[in-house]
Amino acid sequence: MAQSDIVGKIQNLKKERNAIILAHNYQPGEVQDVADYLGDSLELSRMAAESEAEVIVFCGVHFMAETASILSPDKKVLLPDIDARCPMADMITADGLRELKAEHPDAKVVGYVNTTADVKAEMDICCTSTNAIKVINSLEGDEVIFVPDKYLADYVSRHTEKKIIPWNGSCSTHVKITPQDIKKQKELHPGAKVIVHPECIPDVVELADEVLSTGGMCKYVRESDAEEFIVGTETGIIHRLGKENPDKKFYPASELAVCPNMKKISLEKVLWALEDVKYEVKVPEEIRVKAKQAVDRMLEIA
Repeated sequence: MAQSDIVGKIQNLKKERNAIILAHNYQPGEVQDVADYLGDSLELSRMAAESEAEVIVFCGVHFMAETASILSPDKKVLLPDIDARCPMADMITADGLRELKAEHPDAKVVGYVNTTADVKAEMDICCTSTNAIKVINSLEGDEVIFVPDKYLADYVSRHTEKKIIPWNGSCSTHVKITPQDIKKQKELHPGAKVIVHPECIPDVVELADEVLSTGGMCKYVRESDAEEFIVGTETGIIHRLGKENPDKKFYPASELAVCPNMKKISLEKVLWALEDVKYEVKVPEEIRVKAKQAVDRMLEIA
């Protein structure tokens, strides 16, 4: 089937199902192009909650669809490929977090939104890469357990006086970006601004002009007077950046920074999900209520 035919069928089914399509900034370009909204995981989940749509087609990975289900329990949240998961989110379990909490009973627990619902249910408060520093500095006490990304934890530790107790997790895509990659791109494009995600390793973060979430990158580029950017995150965001800023140039810090799980969703899978209303992600109510408390506390602060 031609791509234009697939897109046409998707648009018709969206109306029939009262559905919206949400796509993360790392999704394939053709999936981004068919989406109603683009953004990071929490931003999209909030859009889902605010929408009057009955069906949410979430083009991302499993924990993102779970977060949408947490905030929109009365809506049907579909993940077009049910096997699209986040390796970093799967590096921590609720049991593992409970054990760490027992070792540090006085510590507050801050968890990245890149976690599963049952892990969120064990947190005191959630955070994003944008607001992690603000969230941690808002808490009482001197110790903070931070899960699951040790590199985001390292970045945060440089901006707080609190003792950060990190979980030993990381993003297998962002760690592929090396200092040598940044230096090489700087040699090729000496006038370019270097923007990197805080999930990158510390030596890469040190070389950046700005350390930003994906949403932060989109805003920074839009408002910047610079014309060239070296982008240190998953390469999928280059599609959005180029589309929204056609007069500017973007260079991936590393062509290896591709998340295979983010690339599992295709236009065909979006169509099939709408046709069959399949691959629903539903968080059990007991876990949902606890997890939502952690998210709501973050939203109150941020």
